[in-house]
Amino acid sequence: MINKNFIKKLKKDYIASNSERRQIISLSNIILHDSKRIIFTLHRGDMKKAEDMFVSVENILKKLEKKFSFKRISDEGSYRAGVEEYVEAKMFYFLMMGKKIDSIKGIKINYDSYIGGICDCLGELVRLAVNKASNRELEDVVKLKNTVNNVMAELVEFDMTGYLRTKYDQARGHLRKIEQINYDVNIRK
Repeated sequence: MINKNFIKKLKKDYIASNSERRQIISLSNIILHDSKRIIFTLHRGDMKKAEDMFVSVENILKKLEKKFSFKRISDEGSYRAGVEEYVEAKMFYFLMMGKKIDSIKGIKINYDSYIGGICDCLGELVRLAVNKASNRELEDVVKLKNTVNNVMAELVEFDMTGYLRTKYDQARGHLRKIEQINYDVNIRK
């Protein structure tokens, strides 16, 4: 036999959890999309607009944590994807502003989101290097290559597995690309 009160409680908990999940997914999709838009804004050099957009994304991140708790939201894949994209955008912003890659104040972020976002940020630096090379800003290409090289020197110290290993391997590919860009630029001088 089945305890009907037990089943009612299970159903109630399931419906509540499913409702929370839909809300988290919806807001996480906004974080992901807006973080991508921030990256494109940074590539266009509009720092003020990017800063304003960061405020909006960070408000959503804080709202999610306050409403559902960090543990609850960090269990959702859509949230982790959105936060990783946000970290990528924020690290790219830090580097474009001449700052160091560092922790983000006021937002709780897991180590895997940081590592994934940092690895992905290297791809944005390669894209920036391509644009700099095409504009004949060759000293900037060397600086960007050195930055990617320095970040990879730190990441190589991790013993990454699973998803993060894939991210690390992609970052290594970004290093090879920027080294090739630097090589091509130096050959054509």
